[in-house]
Amino acid sequence: MKIRKKKNLTAAKPNRKNDKKQKKASRSKRMKKEAIVQAVLNTFQLNPKAVYNYKQISKSIGIEAQVQKLYVSDLLYDLTYDGILAEVEPGRFRLNSLGTVAVGIFQRRSNGRNAFLPEDGGEPIRVAERNSHHAMDGDKVRVQLFARRRGAEPEAEVMEVLENKKSTFVGRLQIAKDYAFLVTEDKTLSNDIFIPREHLHGGRNNDKAVVRIIEWPEGAKNPLGEVIDILGKAGDNDTEMHAILAEFGLPYTYPEKVEEAANRIPTEITDEDRAGREDFRDVVTFTIDPKDAKDFDDALSLRKLENGHWEVGVHIADVTHYVKPGSVIDKEAYERATSVYLVDRTIPMLPESLCNNLCSLRPNEEKLTFSVILEMNDEAEILASRIGRTIIESNRRFTYEEAQSIIETGQGDYKDEILTLHHLAQQLRKTRFESGSIDFDRYEVKFEIDEKGKPLSVYFKESKEANKLIEEFMLMANRVVAESIGKLPKGKTKKTFVYRIHEQPDPEKMKSFAEFIRRFGYKLKADGSKSELTKGINNLLDKAQGKPEENLIETLAIRSMQKARYSTENIGHYGLAFPYYSHFTSPIRRYPDMIAHRLLERYATGGRSVEKDRYEEFCDHCSQMEQIAANAERASIKYKQVEFMSDKIGRVYDGVISGVTEWGLYVELNENKCEGLVPIRDLDDDFYAFDEENYALVGRRRKRTYRLGDPLTVKIAQANLERKQLDFVIAE
Repeated sequence: MKIRKKKNLTAAKPNRKNDKKQKKASRSKRMKKEAIVQAVLNTFQLNPKAVYNYKQISKSIGIEAQVQKLYVSDLLYDLTYDGILAEVEPGRFRLNSLGTVAVGIFQRRSNGRNAFLPEDGGEPIRVAERNSHHAMDGDKVRVQLFARRRGAEPEAEVMEVLENKKSTFVGRLQIAKDYAFLVTEDKTLSNDIFIPREHLHGGRNNDKAVVRIIEWPEGAKNPLGEVIDILGKAGDNDTEMHAILAEFGLPYTYPEKVEEAANRIPTEITDEDRAGREDFRDVVTFTIDPKDAKDFDDALSLRKLENGHWEVGVHIADVTHYVKPGSVIDKEAYERATSVYLVDRTIPMLPESLCNNLCSLRPNEEKLTFSVILEMNDEAEILASRIGRTIIESNRRFTYEEAQSIIETGQGDYKDEILTLHHLAQQLRKTRFESGSIDFDRYEVKFEIDEKGKPLSVYFKESKEANKLIEEFMLMANRVVAESIGKLPKGKTKKTFVYRIHEQPDPEKMKSFAEFIRRFGYKLKADGSKSELTKGINNLLDKAQGKPEENLIETLAIRSMQKARYSTENIGHYGLAFPYYSHFTSPIRRYPDMIAHRLLERYATGGRSVEKDRYEEFCDHCSQMEQIAANAERASIKYKQVEFMSDKIGRVYDGVISGVTEWGLYVELNENKCEGLVPIRDLDDDFYAFDEENYALVGRRRKRTYRLGDPLTVKIAQANLERKQLDFVIAE
């Protein structure tokens, strides 16, 4: 390949002998040098196999002035010198691909800066929209890498979509005489979906629908799709909640065959069912749950032993007695992996006949349970424990409010048992925090909703002593279960189990967090020991309590942490400061708990260890579904926030800047915690630049700065339900 030594690209001066007319024509066609460079690069990248000389390339980008043609000629050699182009024969050039083909994941970004993530690791590589060739967010693609121009970021072009991550989309149907579109706010798709009328399948204008892409012809702007489900009229509450579920690929109906299988399970407990179970039917036992709960999957029992110690029974619904591995119910439960909790409804992991009837630990009914039995002294030290299948009969169903009243007044049903358990739970909690557990005791945002699903008010649900009583015994049961499998004497082979793990926080994230909170006058030693860091975080959360910045600091502290997940490799749980931890106490709503029940029974009866790789796949699936369910829950909260604020346009609220991006400021309102966006285009008193390092937007002329955590008074400008977005403007 012939490479010419790099030249000075300064354009030659025009020939002064040219007449004025020629000068005028030339000047009218001139482009800025930066624009010429970009136009030349675009031409070659759009036509990677084409060969051009400087005249052809000049013509293709609309250059007529001779002086600029000479600049193009020099530019072609300069790009060849940089490795961007190849001179295939004297004076003729084509794009010089690296020849490197890579496979990985395509990421579509809302700001247009799409990226390719190589599957073998490495930094993200930019993919211009013109080079994305219909790839959608999350698709597995094969790309060709372009030669990297000095001072520029690397780029790639999608050559082939190997695997679609997503082929179905949710949106609103817009129907014309001869055609229709699905209008979607899904940012993973750059264009609406064209639907031929014969593929509407009964869909009507303004219906919310689920559409599958069936083809995306080469060169076509829009993909072709067909309606596969009609959810209902846009704006209807059930329709919108189902749309959120469908948007995240979550089921919004239960398969009939699974319901039928659940209804065929015998409800009567037989002597065979009772055989081999420890009997707790004569021990005082009760449940404590939210007042609107129907699935009571845990109960506590208490009795005093002859040696003066306490015996606390943590009794969990024995779901796996009824749901057998490989059954249609089990397969459906595994696919779902978790119950999903939207603002106004629960989408259960198991059929309702199991959740709310057969497995629900309702009072005055015999129920089969899987239990952790703890022997404790008055200081809540665990002196002994055992795990096994049991049978109980709950004496009472308490709501959290009823149990809280007994704790506060000392009066009510089973007050002695409630107060004793409260005392023991306080001791467990004290020990846990002394060991380094982090106290993320956040309130929940709740909505009061009418019969049509319309939000009437927003309120905050706080965790009180009754909630903490249940929490501490569930945590201890989960810990004891994990220790029973993972904590073995030396020389014994560990058996495969499913743990709930939580890694230590990323040091760089913690340093950034520590730097950020300094502006509020707080200090945190981010590079200290584990105990120093957890103690520091707890002190920080205590000091911030009740302050305007409390919610922001808690949110950012959580974001600085790793996400807890499931794994067969136990590394402990950082946030709880437990060396061994699992999920055992909620098999009605979490599939990993069902796995734990089955493995405990298998190993208790002498079974061999299960295949680790297979169970790690189970862990990955359950962790992924847990995150998807959490995203759907947040989307439903966001929808209700926007709906709640939709009749408050023009009102002014005090808030705090909760997020800073290159497209604007996110502000959380103090009164109701609803969050909205102040678009950067509406900050019209200056040109604002995003300062990523300092979480700020900074005005270039006046230097006015909007920082994360700053108080800000805003006015409600728009409530867009379709986008689930509130738009604010800064109040004058």
